[in-house]
Amino acid sequence: MSGLNASLGYFLAIVGVSVVGRVLFARWTLLTEFIAAFALAACRLEVDTIAEVGQWAGALGPDVAVTMLFISLAVHGVVMQGVSGNPSVTLMELLQKDVGAVSVVLSVAAQLFGAYAALLVAGKYWQMELTDMHMIKNLMMSECSTSLQVPPLQGVFAEALGALTFHLVYLVMKNRSQLLQIPIFAMLLTFIAYTGNNYTSGYVNPSLAYAMTFTCPGHTFLAYSLVYWLGPLIGESM
Repeated sequence: MSGLNASLGYFLAIVGVSVVGRVLFARWTLLTEFIAAFALAACRLEVDTIAEVGQWAGALGPDVAVTMLFISLAVHGVVMQGVSGNPSVTLMELLQKDVGAVSVVLSVAAQLFGAYAALLVAGKYWQMELTDMHMIKNLMMSECSTSLQVPPLQGVFAEALGALTFHLVYLVMKNRSQLLQIPIFAMLLTFIAYTGNNYTSGYVNPSLAYAMTFTCPGHTFLAYSLVYWLGPLIGESM
């Protein structure tokens, strides 16, 4: 099986689970937040696999990783409309007094559990070693590379800038049609991720960052928390 076919099958499985979960648990906010965070992290983990290993183990260039990231974000936007899967967005709702503290704590916990579940599922998928690309990724799991390539304070600035950019575009687009919003937001998040690749990877989402890099050596848990929690909050509150 080719690396791209295996990855496409994985993405389709994640999307299928997301669609079923969104339909079955539409009225359960905590479960939909869990599913949204799970889907975001699960897809991004595979996108990073393509970016890190695909070029020399699966003949997949960087353009494939960028394209898959955009498509996964666009599909996620369609499936999970109205659900953020992002703790920083949830915390901002608390600061704006849109929701209560208990609801926020439970939602953030659901998002973090969703990201953790994605990490477990992706790990099991890589262990199947369906392709050379996934075999190498499985061998790399215990020694993953940190996404934080700069000092923590610079990382905070990078994440804050990414979050601020997204928030400003959101304010401009929030009253526009979903047909316009979804591709623009997906394109913007892809751009933030691409431009932030040599800094923090531009996650602007604490639960996503947890799945992607908190378990990797290179920085302390405190440094990761400072960058990936404080950064987006600063950006969104400006």
